Amino acid sequence: MTYHITDAVGNTPLVKLRKVVDDDSADVYVKLEYFNPTGSYKDRMALAIIEEAEKRGDLQKGKSVVECTGGSTGTSLAFVCSVKNYHFKVVSSDAFAAEKLHSMRLFGADLELILSEGGKITPNLIPDMINRVKAIQQETGAYWPNQFENRDALKGYQNLGNEIIRQLDKPVNVFCAAVGTAGMITGVSDALKRVNTTTRIIGLEPASAPLISQGIKGSHKVDGVGVGFIPPLFNRSDFDDIQTVEEAEARIMAKRLATEEGIFAGTSSGLNVAAAIRIARQLGRGQTVVTVAVDSGMKYLAGGLFD
Repeated sequence: MTYHITDAVGNTPLVKLRKVVDDDSADVYVKLEYFNPTGSYKDRMALAIIEEAEKRGDLQKGKSVVECTGGSTGTSLAFVCSVKNYHFKVVSSDAFAAEKLHSMRLFGADLELILSEGGKITPNLIPDMINRVKAIQQETGAYWPNQFENRDALKGYQNLGNEIIRQLDKPVNVFCAAVGTAGMITGVSDALKRVNTTTRIIGLEPASAPLISQGIKGSHKVDGVGVGFIPPLFNRSDFDDIQTVEEAEARIMAKRLATEEGIFAGTSSGLNVAAAIRIARQLGRGQTVVTVAVDSGMKYLAGGLFD
């Protein structure tokens, strides 16, 4: 029985792709995280981070919260802070989807924007946003969740992995997902590896910004991934491989998911699925690949994704 809006976080559907996967490929399953309250898997992280901070006494009644975010984390934190009565200050940028910026404001967040270079996520953008948050935190004493380093997030994402295990009646051969903070893929892999140590974990990043795989910084327009530095939650030993996906391929796949599979998701979800299909083709029949549709395509209608 659900009594509170935060009880609606998690327990999202897991669906098998039927049309965009070749007949001689492995099965590909996608966790539809846009069924969370704000339409994003970040709801899991936000709820876990805030509730763990409350348990430790780091976050108390009357205290503010501040974070830098491209929008999904900010929307999720704004949602959780609104229902728990915390003032929330966001540092973001015009490089991110306008729908996400509007969503944060609608949930009551106080939004401050750092202007980008040509609307792109450049290597310096996220570090500049982090530096601004540090300054605000020092000035106001607000609680900074620090999504890039906060291991409380792993608890929320381990639940995602546990759900995959319960929903599938067979082993997961490969789990793949794009690396942003690295919290989701790390938390899910922790859960999957506990029941099957042979599950391969493959991290993904945009081909134009292959920092983890090739040590090359670059610019792109895939919200939430390729942040311009190696995230502290990323541990190379947790990964079996790091692969890249062309941004154009990710965008094409996002459109195909909507028109052919009925899955209305964003750019990073298209990236995840494009890689999963490529991996499934390499593995062949009888194997299982799982990935995540991280958020809703509704957040990208004004950003050109579906033009």
